[in-house]
Order: sequence, then C-alpha cells, then structure tokens
Amino acid sequence: MRRLVFLLCTGVTCCIAAGSAPRIAEAALPGGDATVAELLEGGQERVPAPKLQVKFNLRSSQDAEEDGCTLTIGQHKRLEDCKFNVTAKTFFIIHGWTMSGMFETWLDSLVSALQEREKDANVIVVDWLSLAHQLYTDAVNNTQIVGKSIARLLDWLQENPLFQLKNVHLIGYSLGAHVAGFAGNHVHGTIGRITAIGEVVKCEHERSVYLFVDSLVNQDKQSFAFQCTDSSRFKKGICLSCRKNRCNGIGYNARKTRNKRNSKMYLKTRADMPFKVYHYQMKMHVFSYKSLGEADPTFSVTLHGTNGDSEPLSLEMLDQIGLNATNTFLVYTEEDMGELLKIKLTWEGTSQSWYDLWKELKSYWYRPVKSSKELHIRRIRVKSGETQQRFAFCVEDSQLTSISPGKELWFVKCTEEWQKRPVSNLL
Repeated sequence: MRRLVFLLCTGVTCCIAAGSAPRIAEAALPGGDATVAELLEGGQERVPAPKLQVKFNLRSSQDAEEDGCTLTIGQHKRLEDCKFNVTAKTFFIIHGWTMSGMFETWLDSLVSALQEREKDANVIVVDWLSLAHQLYTDAVNNTQIVGKSIARLLDWLQENPLFQLKNVHLIGYSLGAHVAGFAGNHVHGTIGRITAIGEVVKCEHERSVYLFVDSLVNQDKQSFAFQCTDSSRFKKGICLSCRKNRCNGIGYNARKTRNKRNSKMYLKTRADMPFKVYHYQMKMHVFSYKSLGEADPTFSVTLHGTNGDSEPLSLEMLDQIGLNATNTFLVYTEEDMGELLKIKLTWEGTSQSWYDLWKELKSYWYRPVKSSKELHIRRIRVKSGETQQRFAFCVEDSQLTSISPGKELWFVKCTEEWQKRPVSNLL
C-alpha cells in the first residue's frame, strides 16, 4: 500500500506542475494537510493523512518522556486544551541537524531551565526531526520550510490581539538558528528576541547550549564576556574593559546593545556548571640589570582575598617576557576572592624538558660563572573584569625586589590610593 500511495502522490504533483488539474491543486496547497483520498475524487480507498513534518509541542511538564501538547494552526480549541497563555512570554526551542533522528539531551535541560526561570511562559519545542534527519545539505535546504511554518503559526496567533510578538523569543541551535532567522524574515511583524546558539568547539558542540542553560539557572553567578579582536589579545589580559558596551552578560542575561557591527566576545569558564569565573588583568614591569640571554621564566601568582586564597595560578606566556618593559597577563579564579589583599609571585623551578634543559646549558656556557638569573619587579597592577576596579600592589619589602628561579615575592596594596587616579592615567 505504501508503494501505491507514493505513486499517487507523484501523479498529483505532476498534475499540479502541468496545470492540468487546477481544482486538485487548490485543495492541496493550504497547509498540505489534505489526504490523497480527498484530493483524488472517486477513490475506492481512503488513505491516511501524511505525518506532519513540523510539530509545535507545548511543554508544560519537566518530564522528558512527555512530548507535550501539539498546537495546530487554525484550531483554537487546541490552544485552550494545551493551556496556552496568550499574554505570557512564548519561547520556541528549535533543534538542529540530527544524525540519530532523536532529540539531543540538551533540549530537555533547556526546557526545564526555561520553565524554572519563567514559570508562566509558554515553552514550545519545534519538532522538525523528519526534515533534520537527512543528508546535511538536504537539512539545510529544509530550514526555510521550517522557518516559514513557524512564521505561519505566529501570524495565526497574532489574530488574537492579546498575543504580542514582542513577547516571543526564538532559541535556535546550530541549523535551528537558521530556522529562527527565516521565521523572523517571514513573520508579519518583529519578533521580540532571537537567540542563535552555535558550536563552541567541534568535540564539545553542546557546550554552548549548556552555557545558555547555566545563564538561566545560576542567576547569582552570571558569566561575563569581553569584546576583543582576537583570542591572543584576550589571553594576554588586554581586553577586560566594559566601556562603550565592551562587556556583556552571556546567554539569557545578555543585554541589548546598539552596536551596528558584529563583535567577538571572549571569556574563560569552569569545566562544569556553574561556569562563571572571575577574570583579572595583571601588569608587571620587569627589570633586568644583567645580561640574561633569553629570559624565559615560568611565573605563577597566588591571590589572597577577604574570601580566601586561590590556588597558584600560572601566568600564560604567549611571547617571550619583555625585559625592562611592562608585561600583561590574564588570570582567572573559579571562586570569588572578594577584595584582594596580597599577591604572592613565584618563579617556578626550571622545567626538565629536553628543550629547556638545552637552553639552560647553553645559557650557562655563554655567561660569566658568577652570574645567575635574576629579575626585579616592584609593582603589580590589577584590574578586575567583573567589578572593573583597579588596584596597585607594591613589593612588601621595598629593599627586596629581586626574584630568581624557585623564589617568590610578596606584594601588598600600595599605600597611595592608585585606584582613585583619573581613568586616563590608569594602566
């Protein structure tokens, strides 16, 4: 029987294309919900309607086993049966391409987080699995079909004057982001908000979704991202400014800005939720009074604050350290240190890799016997990314500014109120 249905559908399509059956074509166009038996007059056998390719499931339960209540365009009774709240916020969660033909685990996590954060909202899962479980290129081509389906549903909902597009938020993941874009293009009016969630890295392609979930459930630990031209500058701690909208919350808590151009935003995260970390920019002016050849120190800092002490935090060296110059680093902690009180700077011992050992021996051969590696650091300037506060830490003993491998220096807040200087003079 399946084969018969396929042949009949092919025949109908040909008739529409040729224009030889205008009455049949008119019956087939609206929504595509008419059955083959209804289209073919005089058929001896009724054929069941084809399965809907896009379904809108209103989820009221956090039970992942429940599909939800399906909304259908034109059926106002379904809105009542599904307890759709026309005056509340409405979220559409749109999945992407799928290899398995099933929902991924992140979807239920996002549904649950939205229901917990916005208790009165309508949370609708857009199920286009049958169109997404295709060759990737075919799934891409289907995104416009799904976007138009969402637009038609929204246009129908707008027939009720109590329903407002400004309360609609489309959240699309991967190809679902393309779907959301098409929906925004085809709907009559302007959707309140569209969030496109993409892949962070290929081996952790769902991490971006969980960053969004984290922004919903951990309201007391909101992550911030900082605008920067590239990752290397961010890793140097250069880009921790919040001036002119250069920083923003991420995920659900991102605030709307007036930037006309796209910008790259960066942040560090913990391995698991809550993902929030605390970013610090550190600037050290490093002096050298001896010819050291290639100085390649490995530094770490330990932060001591009113809320406790951090673990030793490595200062990532992207370039060779600048001697008689200011060096900038990015460090971050998983816990809030509170107000910083002291900083311990440690020059770690020489690495035992063959490359570093060779450099050490080479340096030894070409320097005077009595010379040793020694650098001088008098001050560390610190800026908090989260609070935007700036502080200056001076070496604890002004007579002892030198540091060498295996040694440490302690820094305390400078006596002058450096952080209160005019902004133009800071760092």
